[in-house]
Amino acid sequence: MLFVIFQKNTPVSTDLFSNSHIIQSRYGGYFTYEMDFMIKTIILGKNQNCIAEYVFTTDFDEPDSILFDERDFYPIENKLLIIREKIIKQLSNKKYDVRIPNGYSPNFILLPFKEGYKLYMIMGTSQSGVIPFGNDYLFIADKNGKIKKWQKFHSRLIFAPTTHEGNDVTSHTHSHLRTTPLITATDICTFMLYAPFSKMEEFSIYSTALGMYMTYNLKTNKITTKKSEN
Repeated sequence: MLFVIFQKNTPVSTDLFSNSHIIQSRYGGYFTYEMDFMIKTIILGKNQNCIAEYVFTTDFDEPDSILFDERDFYPIENKLLIIREKIIKQLSNKKYDVRIPNGYSPNFILLPFKEGYKLYMIMGTSQSGVIPFGNDYLFIADKNGKIKKWQKFHSRLIFAPTTHEGNDVTSHTHSHLRTTPLITATDICTFMLYAPFSKMEEFSIYSTALGMYMTYNLKTNKITTKKSEN
């Protein structure tokens, strides 16, 4: 759930700073993390520092505070950024088979846990009229950032069009391999990011392992299940 919250407030932050020409000229990326029951999105400057900070505590659709003071990274930020970079560098290893299609870019979400770190990767795109499900990964690393386990949730990138022959599409369905029997956090996160820009209200996955459909509805923020009739 924390992973979904991270990604949910990211477009809010990016929409806010995209309106600032001063920030755009110095923009070097962004990073989201949790600290003291708060979610923070910091905007990275080209000089390896923080040039803006958005803090979410009560409403993840609107920041509770915004700071534009340029500063050095806090120790916790510096540590997390180093770990994230260490994990990302390992993804060039062919055994992970990480491929980024043209027109798409990876979004990385780092989550610390007791044994180390989890790094999720989902697809991002500036293309309109499509929700990019799939081509999503989870990498589990130790406390030094060395990958120990990994999982690819979908076998490929799944293009879910939001219109068809001029008409709005309100739902989408795709199937999951037996190795991914349940609806995933990456599915929900991707849908939360892109569905609000369309008329898409829900999406379903068909679990080949369980022989059932699982449907996530954006308005209710709930998952319902239905056994396949076959």
